[in-house]
Amino acid sequence: MRIFSAAQAVSPAIERTKQFLFQDFEIRTYLKLAAVACISEGFTANIIYATGHHFATTIGPEGRPHLSDEMIAILVLAIVAFLALGVILFYLVSCFRFVFFHCLLHETKEIRPVWNRYRPQAIRYFNGGLMVWIVFAVVGALIGLPFLPSLYRLFQSSRNGLEVDDGSFFALFLPMLLIGFIGSGLAFVINLVLHDFVLPHMALENASFGNAWKAARGHIAAQKASFAAYCFLRLLLPAVTLLGLLIFVGIPLGIIFGTLTMSANGFLEMIDDPTPLGMVFHTVFQILFTVLGVAVGLIVEFGLGGPVATWVRSYALLYYGGRYKVLGEQLSHPPAPAIEGTAEIA
Repeated sequence: MRIFSAAQAVSPAIERTKQFLFQDFEIRTYLKLAAVACISEGFTANIIYATGHHFATTIGPEGRPHLSDEMIAILVLAIVAFLALGVILFYLVSCFRFVFFHCLLHETKEIRPVWNRYRPQAIRYFNGGLMVWIVFAVVGALIGLPFLPSLYRLFQSSRNGLEVDDGSFFALFLPMLLIGFIGSGLAFVINLVLHDFVLPHMALENASFGNAWKAARGHIAAQKASFAAYCFLRLLLPAVTLLGLLIFVGIPLGIIFGTLTMSANGFLEMIDDPTPLGMVFHTVFQILFTVLGVAVGLIVEFGLGGPVATWVRSYALLYYGGRYKVLGEQLSHPPAPAIEGTAEIA
């Protein structure tokens, strides 16, 4: 297979994306593939539905917000549930990454038959990735610990109505901002290495997480400058594209959705009835509008983000395929994939 530079792989990835998503176009198949692409690439949907209701805040005797023991317990349970949900979602994303990798590599549009085929690899990838992110979080927490006393003093001063010195404020938050910027960059690179370089070895060779990382590290070390350029374009091009979509499509759609949301809220206020039957109707319509809003929002986001997410994966395949022989051979001469659910990978 031809060895593409980071810049040379851009155009072929666009062509591969157009062929995969739009050849023999069917809207149902397109939305299915677009949804899987967005999920596997971590393109999340941000759906906000305003109902016009607000949560009451408990006020303490001095006019300050007060958290009761029950509220603290609920908050702790919510944090635990949020972490558990995050782990579950990370596992599902890991599975979808292998599924979409297979579909794009072999140019097949069947999702369900591929799911079980890569389950062992997805579990190993999930376990290894989870350990990497736990270490990353622990290191980040340790780096942030020295800032906690100063943050607490600043919070107490602000809460007590004392004037906060600008010098102290910037001396605290500028280093934190720099650390946050560096941490975000490291998180992006870690995710890129795991998804773009480690996963192909696990999918195609049934390699362990450690062996896949060693193989990927060897390729990266051999062409550091090329991989650095790839990381830069891999971040810049999707970001610019999504920003363009946000400006030219997202803003008009936001206006439309905002108008529909206000209309829905107005309708809910019209049927607001304190009687038991009225409350039932109000709740039913509120749930209905919320479900419809989320469903339409997901369809719009997946429909617009699908081509971008598919291009990202095509770009990664074409770039790394010129450096990873097994992947390059399958890209050049893709075999007819055997999809028997739990079939072994050659």
